Amino acid sequence: MPARDRDKDMSLHYVMIGTSDIARARAFYDAVFPCFGGQLELAVPDYGFCYMFRNGSRTWVATPYNREAPAPGNGFMPGYVCASPAEIDAAHAAALANGGTDEGAPGPRPAYGPNFYGGYVRDPDGNKLGFIFDETWVKL
Repeated sequence: MPARDRDKDMSLHYVMIGTSDIARARAFYDAVFPCFGGQLELAVPDYGFCYMFRNGSRTWVATPYNREAPAPGNGFMPGYVCASPAEIDAAHAAALANGGTDEGAPGPRPAYGPNFYGGYVRDPDGNKLGFIFDETWVKL
């Protein structure tokens, strides 16, 4: 299989983030995801909602299917590609203004590369999110 065909088959379609409070999570993500191009695609009452991003990937935020309490995964962190450091700054600020907590202020991260810029937060349920940009490899 040619590399470009294989790469298409290996792309990520969605991630699922658990919440214990759909309304609280919706307020948080409605403020954060549009900062870097996220658009609400679907909302299912009493279950959750889905945002789609510029590259076609999606994030679902919902109550766990097994009806057990959600818990952040140790080591799990979706990294959302942003088009600029300004989008990261805006997403990080929106997260903090809407019930999130800081896990790393926006700024250069030279350990990840000379042009890497990132910011990190936790949502109101404790799920960690990364907002990332690197002009040498990011193409939106």
